[in-house]
Amino acid sequence: MSDIDREQNSPLPEAPAAMVLAAGFGRRMRPLTDRLPKPMLPVAGKPLIEHAIERLAKVGVRRAVVNLGHLGHRIREHLGDGARWGLEIQYSVEEEPLETAGGILRALPLLGDQPFWVVNGDVWCDFDLDLWRRRPLPDGCPGRLLMVPNPPHNPGGDFGIDKGLLSGSASPRYTFAGISWLDPEVLSGYPRARARFGLGEVFTHNEGRLQAELYDGDWCDVGTPERLERLEERLKF
Repeated sequence: MSDIDREQNSPLPEAPAAMVLAAGFGRRMRPLTDRLPKPMLPVAGKPLIEHAIERLAKVGVRRAVVNLGHLGHRIREHLGDGARWGLEIQYSVEEEPLETAGGILRALPLLGDQPFWVVNGDVWCDFDLDLWRRRPLPDGCPGRLLMVPNPPHNPGGDFGIDKGLLSGSASPRYTFAGISWLDPEVLSGYPRARARFGLGEVFTHNEGRLQAELYDGDWCDVGTPERLERLEERLKF
């Protein structure tokens, strides 16, 4: 039996928990975000964050944590306890902005001690997370990042990829897609002097240890009203 046959015939590992980042202010989306948090802005007939929850449920996630900030009650009112998608949703409320890494660190007690998915609630992407579920993180690897070709609003990219690992010096550079699979230790063990900090500095600290994978499929960081409108038009067809 080939390695491929073994992989296809082996039982899938239990799907990890997931963190959906949804606490940002979305200032560039104003005036739309004066009444709705950015992840609740509709595209293709439903809020952006609902697309993310549906994809997570589809690959077997049974527990998701959503962090809440600006107008977070609107997200909680819409998603509820997650039962309609067959998963449990818990909420991590941030009284003040903690940025991406700070928000995840605060939510770690709800996520458990196993690697978990992190998905930006304001990103659209059709990447099949089940591909990662079939490839557990190797021993000693603290996480895996999805990278995409640079969009016009980030022409310089964020990181390069060197032999499958994240690199700050490798060329070409690509843009972080806002989708990752992280071991809790990458955050709990990160040396920091403040509660508020971003994932970018955590990733930089772990260059050469984090896996990185380039994805050339459908992806959009819905950061402005114009990008939201373009995505809506694209998904009509």
